[in-house]
Amino acid sequence: MKQICAFLVIILLTSCEYFNVKKTSSEAILNEELETFNWNDVDEYPSFSSCDSVSSKQEKKQCFTDILTGHIFEYLQDEIIIVTQDINDTIDLKLQISNTGEITLLESDVDSLTVKEIPNINDLLVRSLDTLPKIFPAIKRGQQVTTEFKLPIIIGVD
Repeated sequence: MKQICAFLVIILLTSCEYFNVKKTSSEAILNEELETFNWNDVDEYPSFSSCDSVSSKQEKKQCFTDILTGHIFEYLQDEIIIVTQDINDTIDLKLQISNTGEITLLESDVDSLTVKEIPNINDLLVRSLDTLPKIFPAIKRGQQVTTEFKLPIIIGVD
């Protein structure tokens, strides 16, 4: 009988641990949320007002890149560029769109032949971005966020 009582007392004392409520701090919840948070994806991509009629996320992204590429292409076509040899180059632009909708050229990967033939190519690219229509920033969880992306631009001068 003593053994059974001792056994029941031990079980009662150790089982109290199962009834303790674990408190979770707000920092622990935040850290857990940040670990599951996908930093490389947004809910809505940056857009122009002419892309408002498009409904799907991928179509909006495509609309945005098409308008941006087309605008840069048209701007460069309007410039008088004189070269001594033909140029066929793909320029990779790294762009940043702030949470206020301001676009910035972070870097451009331009071939040395293109820079030799068009020394002001970076200035032309920056000026083409300055004349863009209003950009609506990307949205992540209901907040406007800063985004960066790469955009290839094909330059062909004959």
